[in-house]
Amino acid sequence: MNWEWQGVMPALTTKFDQQDWLDLELFSVNVQAQLEAGVSGIILGGTLGEASTLTSKEKERLLSHSLELVNGRVPVILNIAEGSTKEAVQVAEKAEELGAQGLMVLPPMRYVPTKNEVVQYFQDIARSTRLPIMIYNNPVDYKVEVGLSQLDELLKEPNIQAIKESTRDISNVTRYAAAFGDRLRVLTGVDTLALESLMMGAHGWVAGLVCAFPRETVAIFALAKAGRHEEARAIYRWFLPLLELDINPQLVQNIKLAESLVGLGSEEVRKPRVPLQGAERERVLAIIKEGLANRPELPEYHSLLA
Repeated sequence: MNWEWQGVMPALTTKFDQQDWLDLELFSVNVQAQLEAGVSGIILGGTLGEASTLTSKEKERLLSHSLELVNGRVPVILNIAEGSTKEAVQVAEKAEELGAQGLMVLPPMRYVPTKNEVVQYFQDIARSTRLPIMIYNNPVDYKVEVGLSQLDELLKEPNIQAIKESTRDISNVTRYAAAFGDRLRVLTGVDTLALESLMMGAHGWVAGLVCAFPRETVAIFALAKAGRHEEARAIYRWFLPLLELDINPQLVQNIKLAESLVGLGSEEVRKPRVPLQGAERERVLAIIKEGLANRPELPEYHSLLA
């Protein structure tokens, strides 16, 4: 499959049933909605996908099921968030064996590495696989920033091709373009900075609220890239209170609550997480219900994605 790091790529939630097993039937409903909306790829087992709670067998089952379900229509990308280089390489090798089309790679978990260790970690993974790799740069949550000097070294690896930009510093989109040109594809990873990042030249959007609102998310991307900025801004302004649910420690519970209300998921999370309760649940419910009550009419946008 020939593809590029671009467009909207949902960081999908992992669906569980009430017995805490993978709910692949409900997961399939969501994936179908994403495909119909026009996403450019799907990402499995990320932060939003509750990666830290999934077993290796569950990740493999989720990947195999997704590949069969998607059937080549878009790339299926597996997230790597492991505690050691050895584990990360094993995940990368297994993902390639099963047929994944790409990898999103976080820095080492459970250890804050030096700059040199960060470079070595990503290099070792890249050299273990032929799969294209997107580095996840999120120092706010993971205390590790992949800076320009490190990227300059890492981009010597031909399969390191993209970065998920989640530093919250929107000027990084311009810094990357100035330093690396088209060698590095930039996908914004912060929902509340998505349109701004696309306006500054980001190639895509690794999105969270897309799990509940796929059409609105893809419409914003398509309109922005087509230069129809006023239309994109109008949808984005409606969307912003919902997008803010993504930049919250309970983002998984928030987005799963939204998915449940639109028929694309359930509130089931894996412990130690528990569904939202009390005043916080009511607060988030009010935001979602307000958004649904004022959901905008979307222009035809699919033709803009060609």
